[in-house]
Amino acid sequence: MIGSAIVGLGRWGKAIVEAVQGRSRRLRFVRGISKEPELVTDFAAAHGFDLSTEFSDALADPRVAAVFLATPHSLHVDQVVAAAAAGKAVWSEKPLALTRAEAERAVAACATAGVALGLGNNKRCFPSMRELKQIVAAGTIGEVLHIEGHFSNEHSTRVKGGWRDDPRESPGGGMTGAGLHVLDAFVNLAGPIAAVDAKIFAHKPPPDPRDAAAVLVEFASGATGLLATVRAAPAFWRVHVFGSKGSAEARDETTLTLARIGDKPETRALPPADSLAVLIEAFAESIESGKPFPVTTAEMLDVVAAFEAIIRSIAEGRPVTLRRSDSRTSSP
Repeated sequence: MIGSAIVGLGRWGKAIVEAVQGRSRRLRFVRGISKEPELVTDFAAAHGFDLSTEFSDALADPRVAAVFLATPHSLHVDQVVAAAAAGKAVWSEKPLALTRAEAERAVAACATAGVALGLGNNKRCFPSMRELKQIVAAGTIGEVLHIEGHFSNEHSTRVKGGWRDDPRESPGGGMTGAGLHVLDAFVNLAGPIAAVDAKIFAHKPPPDPRDAAAVLVEFASGATGLLATVRAAPAFWRVHVFGSKGSAEARDETTLTLARIGDKPETRALPPADSLAVLIEAFAESIESGKPFPVTTAEMLDVVAAFEAIIRSIAEGRPVTLRRSDSRTSSP
């Protein structure tokens, strides 16, 4: 059993614990770190782990072999580096970093220490997205020509303050929260991104913002993409891949529609799965056996590089071409 620590016990930190505690045969949380322990004392007791306030407590605990970070984005890299130096495997919530240079520092620290690095891109583990990945990889719809993706949720109407309203922690409106998941899906399905042209259309500033982000994407392969997110809209997920032989669309977590040229579209309802638990189990397997984590470090860097370019494009009001090294997949 992999003893683990959860650092940050806000909404998502609690979700990470609840996804596996008492359910996983590989991993169990033995320590929690919170700057406001009085708010999570009952939660810690209910899930059977010790609670303290300092990140260093997790690193010093001999029972802890893996550290999960559900902390502000600006803290991720330094915490990853410190955990790796302590010989702990590290899971970071996305984004790993806000710039590629910082992401490279985190990846290098884990590689040097020889510890596993996981990233919380759980939308990859939606049953619809796993099926979509298999269809694209098998060449069922031919060469990928274009991708459209949209993820919106209503968190901006329900979660007030915090990182979502802080442009230093959450630049680009909804891009840092919801949009990054779509960006990860794009890289997973079509490879590195070569250029972006992004805009934000704001109708009301935070708190409870009303804005939409839209991004035109050019992949290194020559394929194109269109990404959008609306922060205050009801929950909605769609990733649609258009190829030379057909198209396939993942809608919500469990619906997949495949359309081959000349045939009627076929819609499949897939069995549901806990996408977060699936990804955490894959991380635990990576720690135990060395099996590659589903999100390669090359893809982690590609996503951060594209995200950094999108934020720059929004700020400068123009298309941004990624540097050659940023748009080419490096070794995992």
